[in-house]
Amino acid sequence: MRKLIFISFIVVGAAVGLFTALHDNWGVKAVMMTIGSVVGTVLGGALTSTGRRSRSPQTFESDDAYGQGTTAKDRDRNYWRDKGHPPFMKPPNAEPDHHMFDPDRQD
Repeated sequence: MRKLIFISFIVVGAAVGLFTALHDNWGVKAVMMTIGSVVGTVLGGALTSTGRRSRSPQTFESDDAYGQGTTAKDRDRNYWRDKGHPPFMKPPNAEPDHHMFDPDRQD
């Protein structure tokens, strides 16, 4: 039933494009029918939910291994915080020491 509605939107869009350019030559009619069918495809797909994948809502609390720091989901969740390193494997910050150019440290 949804495919029938989807195809009917495409046909109606092409018909609207044809009637818009009814008194023009065939090139303009073909372009307008194409534009109308594209708009009909978009509207039909949106209204009939064609091509939409069903996604199950995932919450962080429903995951049993959340917070363990070992699963791929945890690495994905904390990617920007850990700057791409696995949990507990992050190298230390290499901030320069304030006294690294003192004369007594030059060797």
